[in-house]
Amino acid sequence: MMNKLKTWKEISELVSELKAKNKKIVFTNGCFDILHAGHVQYLAEAKNLGDILILGLNSDYSVKRLKGNDRPINSENERAIVLSALSSVSYIVKFNEDTPYMLIDHIKPDILVKGGDWKVEDIVGSDIVKLYNGEVKSLSLIKGKSSSDIINKIKEK
Repeated sequence: MMNKLKTWKEISELVSELKAKNKKIVFTNGCFDILHAGHVQYLAEAKNLGDILILGLNSDYSVKRLKGNDRPINSENERAIVLSALSSVSYIVKFNEDTPYMLIDHIKPDILVKGGDWKVEDIVGSDIVKLYNGEVKSLSLIKGKSSSDIINKIKEK
């Protein structure tokens, strides 16, 4: 399963091979700190848009900067292991930045997706993808399903 986790260099080589075979590459990203039904549905929906789903995973440093000192709950390696078990996820590549902007520019996916809580125009990297006529989509959202909601529910008990 962990062979789905790739370095930036490995993902570059894979993307070149896949594009040469005319495979449609879908990219999404996130922290995926506590995997839940909303994540699973969203990732399956994303994968159905193309041949390959590459997931940019926020590193522990990135999650901490974005979510606060008590996050992530699960380490980047643990999150990668869980995500690797999903058939919808083809490859995972970690990034340390707050956003996957450089990674998106590096991969140049055919389709860039985020969850329904994102407006298309606000999706990081949409400007890059639109430059070469790629697609940017905001997918469905299951209301009330978020890692933060789960953490808060646990704290209330």
